[in-house]
Amino acid sequence: MAKTLIIGACGQIGTELVLALRKKYENETIIASDIRESIPDILANGPYIQLDILNRDEVRKYIIDQKIEHVYLLAALLSATAEKNPDFAWKLNMEGLFTILDLAKEGHINRIFWPSSIAVFGPTTPSKNTPQQTIMEPSTVYGISKLAGENWCAYYHSKFGVDVRSIRYPGLISYNSLPGGGTTDYAVDIFYSAKEGKEFSCFLGKDTELPMMFMDDAIRATLELMNADSDKISVRTSYNVAGCSFTPEKISEEIKKHLPEFKISYNPDFRQNIAETWPSTIDDSVAKKDWNWICQYNLTKIVSVMVKKIKIRKNLI
Repeated sequence: MAKTLIIGACGQIGTELVLALRKKYENETIIASDIRESIPDILANGPYIQLDILNRDEVRKYIIDQKIEHVYLLAALLSATAEKNPDFAWKLNMEGLFTILDLAKEGHINRIFWPSSIAVFGPTTPSKNTPQQTIMEPSTVYGISKLAGENWCAYYHSKFGVDVRSIRYPGLISYNSLPGGGTTDYAVDIFYSAKEGKEFSCFLGKDTELPMMFMDDAIRATLELMNADSDKISVRTSYNVAGCSFTPEKISEEIKKHLPEFKISYNPDFRQNIAETWPSTIDDSVAKKDWNWICQYNLTKIVSVMVKKIKIRKNLI
């Protein structure tokens, strides 16, 4: 079995991805890593190494010495958090990518997964059914770094044959792991308030429609892309993938079908300005054609699962 390293394994996507990979492959070949000293209990069923992606020498030594073949590079500052510290966000989001791309260029890594985001789009992008190739003028440091990263991935593939693959994730919804400072995080936080019997204060306006995806779909899309034959991959920047699009009002109405007493109020903050520059719906026809991607969770199914699965306060997870 190829050794696989997940960098940023303690984040929202990383946690779920490690669990999925260990379920599919041998636990000892799936190595979780993060800047944290200790591993979360949920990931304690396999190996963990503390790594700082910004320590280039340390990361290079570990990957070369351990003969790591596949790397999932998930360490990043997300949209809302990045706006508060743009210099560090650029440094983290870009320098880590170059470290991994260079290792692959030198022949130490066979395949890379690096996530992009709908944040690469901007106010000039067509907001309805946003196509795979379109105008991209992002307005956040997160989006700027992801767009730059997409182009560097395509460059390394074209010039050096690096097998790097990517997905433009929409907002992600999960009951196993917490979001990490994104503009779509309300769609996870809302369930904790609902289950705790608290009124939810939403930082987006009630009619703000954004693309979302249940984490199970996102992880499955990631693994399907990574397992696809190289000759099927026509996009070396990043693939559009779509789940379902909804507004805070629509998800709250769906939650009320399960928890009729649930209440929501709307108090838009700086994240509203970010959300208004992003698409409302996504065209993922290229992913469907290239590697047979198809979404399995609509809003009704997402809410049903989330209401059943979220049972404890998020600060205890």
